[in-house]
This record gives sequence, C-alpha cells and structure tokens, in this order.
Amino acid sequence: MARLLIPIVFSLLFATSALSAPAASGSPGVGSSTADAAAPSETVPLASDDPNGILFLPDTNITPEAIRGSLGANVIGPQNIPIDLENADLLAPPTTDAGNIMNAKWPFGLSHNRLQTGGWARQQNQDVMPIATSMAGVNMRLEAGAIRELHWHKTDEWAYMLKGSAQITAVNADGQNFIGDVRQGDLWYFPAGVPHSIQATNDTGDGTEFLLVFDDGAFSEDSTFLLTDWLAHVPKEALAKNFQTSISAFDHIPAQQLYIFPSTPPPDNQAAPASPQGTVPDSFTFPLSQMKATPLSGGTVKIVDSTIFKAATAISAAEVTVEPGAMRELHWHPTQDEWSFFIGGQARVTLFGSSGNARTFDYEAGDVGFVPASFGHFVENTGNTTLHFLEIFNSGRVQDISLSQVFSDSDLGSLAVAYDISSQWLALTPPDLVKAHLQISDETLSKFNKTKPIVVGPH
Repeated sequence: MARLLIPIVFSLLFATSALSAPAASGSPGVGSSTADAAAPSETVPLASDDPNGILFLPDTNITPEAIRGSLGANVIGPQNIPIDLENADLLAPPTTDAGNIMNAKWPFGLSHNRLQTGGWARQQNQDVMPIATSMAGVNMRLEAGAIRELHWHKTDEWAYMLKGSAQITAVNADGQNFIGDVRQGDLWYFPAGVPHSIQATNDTGDGTEFLLVFDDGAFSEDSTFLLTDWLAHVPKEALAKNFQTSISAFDHIPAQQLYIFPSTPPPDNQAAPASPQGTVPDSFTFPLSQMKATPLSGGTVKIVDSTIFKAATAISAAEVTVEPGAMRELHWHPTQDEWSFFIGGQARVTLFGSSGNARTFDYEAGDVGFVPASFGHFVENTGNTTLHFLEIFNSGRVQDISLSQVFSDSDLGSLAVAYDISSQWLALTPPDLVKAHLQISDETLSKFNKTKPIVVGPH
C-alpha cells in the first residue's frame, strides 16, 4: 500500500529554540562559558534520529496502514478507515512513544446525546475518559428562546460560548441577584450551589451552543439539582405552607423535570428584579471575545483567571491559536490538570508521563483532551488552517513551566500569571550543567530563550 509521509519533524532540542525571541540586551542566552563541555563517557545509547513526522491527516486520500518506517505491517483484516485516518499516531505511533499512558482523547461525537424539545446535551466525564479525574465537560445546544431550566450543581461551572448568545440569571446565598448576556467567545462562571438558568436569545436566529466545564471528573449532567424535579417530589401541602398560598396554586406544576424546554426569547438587556440585598459583587460573565490577544511568533494567547475574572475562583483558562507549522511549546503545569477542547484545526499532542512513558494523540474540532498535572507535553498544528483550542485548569490561576522559561508576574501585565517553563528552564540553568546532560554545543544553547515563546512559529 502507498504510504504518505509528511516530513514535519520537531526535535525536543531545537523546536522551541529556533524561533524564540532574542535574549534581552545585556542578557545573553547562556553563561560566560564559550567552550563546549567535555563529552562524558556514554552511559546510555544516544536518542534515535528515526523520522517521526506526521504520516497522514484525516482528509488524506489513502488507506491508512499501521506502518512507520521499517516497523509494523499493513492492515489485512476489517478496518474502520475514517477512525484510523483521524488517529494516525494511534495506528502508527511515533517511535518515541513508550510505556502505558491512559487514553487522553474523547470526541464529543462519541458521547450519548440527550435530546429534548428545544435542544440537546452530551457530556464527557471519567466514565468515558478515566484519566480525566478532576474535570468533566458538557456540550449543550439551545434553540432560540429555549431554557436550560433553573438548577444548581455541587461543582463549579465554567462556560465558553461557542456560537450564538444567551442570557443567564443567578442568585447567590446572600440574596444578591444577577442577569447578563453572553455572546460568542465570552465566558460565564457559577460557583457550586449557586442557582442559575441559561436561555438562548434570538440575536442570530439559531439560538446558542456552548461548552460547560466542571471541576469534578465524576460530574454527570444527569445528576444536577433541578427546580421542577425538586418541586415534583415535594407534597403539595408542604409547597402551599412554604409559599403561604393554596394547594390549588400548584395544580399545573410539571410532574417531572423539564431540563431543556422551549420558550419565548428574552428581551435584550433585560433587567434583574430589584433585590433588597442588591446585585452580586463580582460579575458571573466575562467578555473574553473583547479581550486583546497577546501576539506570539506562531500564534496568540488569551489568559483569563481569577485575577481578572473575579468570580472564577476554581477554574481558569487560556484560549490559544497556533498557526500552520507552529507549535505550543514543550511545557508542563506544575500542580494543575489541563482539560482541553479543540474548537478548530488539527493538532498532535505527545504526553510525557515520566519513567519512560509517552503517548501521542491526534485532535480536531469537537475533541476533548486531558493532561494530568506535571505531564510534559506540546501541541503541534498539523493542519493547513489555524489551530484554535482552550486549555482549562482546575485552579483559579493559570501556571505552567516551559522547557524554555518562566514568566514573571509582569510579563503579561495585569494578567499576572506564570505561564510556561520549558526552553526557559534550560536557558536559566548553568550552561555546563545543561551540556553535561544533553551534549549540545554553546551555539545551540545560545539559542535557548530566557523568556517564554509559548507558541513558536514554523521551523
């Protein structure tokens, strides 16, 4: 069988250094040493130079085979060609993959969908992706006017508007209320236990579709606390006594939960009912779509956490774009798990789990990924269009370590975050120590950056 090899090969040593910004004036990339460190006695074999590029993409017009270089063999039994085309690095893994790392990919397209009059909802949790123990996600669609009924959760809820717009309402434990509009690319956040609702507006005629993320991998959208579900299971005598009215006042309450149901679209800029306690002190919405992205050599990044989105105390995020041929640099997150969602484009991600364990996954729009805390990884754009994805963390702050550098709190101004340590790590380590590990030259080491590139351009 014909095999297509696209020679896009990234090296651990050179991918992040080649397009890093030059060191600041007066701050050379390495120390004063100019001679290469003496090569130590070889104690282990040198890393292989075997090609591990991208073999094929989902739209490649071939029959995919389980062959990489001289390894593997063609498939002669039954084959699901579309699935194999979407997962080249599972069918024919890079030779750098090794050991056992759990599955870290889940397409929402494989989730069971809950269909309702007015919309639908499908979820990912640790039942379908066991590695994702700390966060879970829901993809929900509401037609114009449709309502995700008044409810609350045991977990915090973070949301990203994928399409359309919605109006949300909430009341906190102090009796302070909130109403707000959220448009494409914007966020909302509800702390655990805060009752809220979501209603699609008719701004575009299509209603809305959005992503929900919860800070518990065991979360189930089918186990939320719903207003109608609760009242259907309270004796009407108790309802009448509680609200100081007659039993007949509740003759028409639903006998079971509504969950999602159709209604009339809300008016624009609707005001919340006046509350004697006032409104919530920190907005439950954040206009991420209006936030200026930080330009990088190979893409952009927006970071939103509790320093600027005050209500979001337990979940934070980065919205990242990576241009064709570029990559989100080698990095890890010291203490936070990363739940990722791919909005557009195609990506390749290798997870390094220590002790010789590494595994590579391929992602496209609609896929969920997961990276446990401290796992080294990168995100490479393998397609011909801009890669657009979200990195979401089970923490009020975004932090990571780049195989290049660590941001100071001033590097992103008011964001005040530490975002990435990778080549920066090596550039800020005594050069002879680095050369003793990697047997690289001063010239190579001088290209390592003392500031984080985050997303590096094509090489």
